[in-house]
Amino acid sequence: MINIDTSLSAAVLLPKLDQFFGLAADKIRLLDSEWDTRQGSPVFTIDGKYATRGWTEWTQGFQFGCALLQFDSEDDEEFLDLGRQRTIDLMAPHLTHTGVHDHGFNNVSTYGNLLRLINEGRISASEWEKRFYELAIKVSGAVQASRWTDLPDGLGYVYSFNGPHSLFADTIRSMRAVVWSHSLGHVLQGEHDEVHNLLGRALKHAETTARYNVYFGEGRDSYDEYGRVVHESIFNINDGQYRCPSTQQGYSPFTTWTRGQAWVLCGYPEQLEFMRDVPASEFEALDLSILNDKTKVIDRLRQVAVATAEHFISETPTDGIPYWDTGAPGLARLGDYQNRPAEPYNDFEPVDSSAAAISAQGLIRLGTFLASMDDPNASRYLQAGLTVAARLFEEPYLSTDPEHHGLLLHSVYHRPNGWDNIPDGQSIPCNESTMWGDYHAMELALLIKRMASNGYHQFASWRE
Repeated sequence: MINIDTSLSAAVLLPKLDQFFGLAADKIRLLDSEWDTRQGSPVFTIDGKYATRGWTEWTQGFQFGCALLQFDSEDDEEFLDLGRQRTIDLMAPHLTHTGVHDHGFNNVSTYGNLLRLINEGRISASEWEKRFYELAIKVSGAVQASRWTDLPDGLGYVYSFNGPHSLFADTIRSMRAVVWSHSLGHVLQGEHDEVHNLLGRALKHAETTARYNVYFGEGRDSYDEYGRVVHESIFNINDGQYRCPSTQQGYSPFTTWTRGQAWVLCGYPEQLEFMRDVPASEFEALDLSILNDKTKVIDRLRQVAVATAEHFISETPTDGIPYWDTGAPGLARLGDYQNRPAEPYNDFEPVDSSAAAISAQGLIRLGTFLASMDDPNASRYLQAGLTVAARLFEEPYLSTDPEHHGLLLHSVYHRPNGWDNIPDGQSIPCNESTMWGDYHAMELALLIKRMASNGYHQFASWRE
């Protein structure tokens, strides 16, 4: 269980953030100078150098998004110019990519960050440049929402790259593209000019994910732990019936792949922040009774966020860094691993620092949201998030080697497939970085830095 440090504050972490962003600047420059974009997208490092991995193209936006977040933190125009130019030159195919569930990753991290910076008054831009980024978000959200499977109860979901039968926990993070598109006044038009409300699709997806990918300790199966998350839910698309839990990157369908849980733990608080500002009338216009009451929708999103936060806190080692899966078989050989700090150089199972970075952001956002609702538990989640961040932004997780491309060490991609590098002299993957780990560490650092100056950072500035 995480040993939550109640003495931490955003301001206390500022010295660590200064070091973090100093390192980030050098690593962004290094990767941009050494990466050949004709290879595709950088995915994970091998012996400290980023490499690609053909599965789906979901990480390029993180590379250029890192430059934009670096500008956001340090006001260095070099990184604004870099992120903006790479977005304009290389990101257009991601806007109309109909084969992935990752639009919230690639496109909100690039076009979205640029639009947010304009709306916040952080950067100047012509009206046409602003409209260009708005159109990008409109298109991205609608294309993402078009990957749709209807369910017989009126719900449905944006299906994963595996096909219409597959609902991934990850995809809740792409709902930020869908709801932002909605907030810009956009809709998805389908056959016979049928109009699909994007807010409705995002909320239906969130409810379906809550029902089938998140557990609430209600006896759904023999492994129904409160707050546990399954990576994938499988449906029979002939009749829409739920069939079984599954996983692509976790150890089993009955354990929790911690990065899958992290996407949920971060994605639902983000949606809480967004939905708080949506007028009640927009909910009332939706076609499903469980979605047309704003208060009930927010209560449901909060229920999911709190459940996953509690599971993460209880199942993670004392310093807040999780192992890659709560049921990984080698954990039994580590003894009482939950009651001591994580050990990235152990002989049996890797940690996943990227899951820690994503989860920490979710915990802070949940705590901040609950504080605005005068919830007495708010400080528990905020302090837990700061505790995780404090550990991540120091060695051995912070990469201080100037030749290493990565920023956050001990991140893993696909343990079951054996894709992650095992350095010489080690028994498990370690010492490597992933593009999403670096990006989400930067999102986390920016969030805390803004909080230290009584500010805040949401994924979008949709209300100008």
